Amino acid sequence: MSVLESALTLFEETFGYAPQGVWSAPGRVNLIGEHTDYTGGFVMPFAIDQRACIAISPRLDNVVRAIAADHDRVEVDLADIVLGHPTGFAGYLAGAAWIFARDTGVAHGWDIALVSDIPVGAGLSSSAALTCATLLAMHDIEDTQASRESIALQAQQVEHQVIGTPCGIMDQSASLLSEKDHLLFLDTRDFRTELIPWSAGEQELTFLVTNTKAPHMLADGQYALRRQYCEEATSILGVSQLRDATLADLEAAYDQLSSEQRECALHVITENQRVIAVRDLLNAGNPREVGPILNESHTSLRDNFHVTVEQTDLAAELAVAAGALGARMIGGGFGGCVLSLVPTESCDHIAQEIAHGFMESGFTLPESF
Repeated sequence: MSVLESALTLFEETFGYAPQGVWSAPGRVNLIGEHTDYTGGFVMPFAIDQRACIAISPRLDNVVRAIAADHDRVEVDLADIVLGHPTGFAGYLAGAAWIFARDTGVAHGWDIALVSDIPVGAGLSSSAALTCATLLAMHDIEDTQASRESIALQAQQVEHQVIGTPCGIMDQSASLLSEKDHLLFLDTRDFRTELIPWSAGEQELTFLVTNTKAPHMLADGQYALRRQYCEEATSILGVSQLRDATLADLEAAYDQLSSEQRECALHVITENQRVIAVRDLLNAGNPREVGPILNESHTSLRDNFHVTVEQTDLAAELAVAAGALGARMIGGGFGGCVLSLVPTESCDHIAQEIAHGFMESGFTLPESF
């Protein structure tokens, strides 16, 4: 049974009637540009096959009834939704309803059933996908004519005002604005986008994503702390956003910055440079040259931003040793996935080598796709 069919069945079995429809939104992988989206910087994600599906119908009262596969049903009144409540999957679904009502003035309840095949906690934007799918459904049902960009901003507000994660706009934009066979170059300051054709198949290259299955938690304060360091550095450097700072600015203010502020700023400044370099290489038809830049990004995330863990470091190291052109941690960090750019003919071998290395190290067996 497909994810869409499963969402439809779950809705009917839970609520006893057929939904008004089923909507979906994809997860994403970010090729390059990590922890730059909340500093006004550049990112380059692409949508993946895995999706979150929402079966949904409006209600006449103000109650949101939400169910997800392998979870109990949750009921919450719109008036009771606040920062931190409800928690779990219901926080995203009910939070979307609350933001939608606040911004459109269309305030009523919803019955919602969620089924997703995006791995949770893997840094593939499972939460953004389900929030985007829910908001997209609500806007379609109420025929608001809202733009995809405005829906992405609303999905971001669910994270900020209900879940409590101060995320940037990349994940929501990737889920709503991506197109098949393209990467999405996004300037997060002005929402300027550029679709970059991905011709790697012609050059016999493949993206290999390895879910290390290491715990991946962004709402425990670590993500917010890194964002705080970036905001403090922005203020000290005297720029409107960190994307405007240069390495020369960083050197001039060296003694004014703490080591944490300095290192986080160094990562963001150099990561923005890496995104531009990758964009230029792909537009020039040189995808193989992207590999070393992925390695540089991982090194900076490990040594400057301090968001990698043993499993993501090991997966990246094993991938390159087995023949990957480059590899890096993706997502917010502290667990999750590693992206490798690999020769297509070596894809299975590299995945096997990563799995073998994890077994030898005593880690949970990873999953690659």
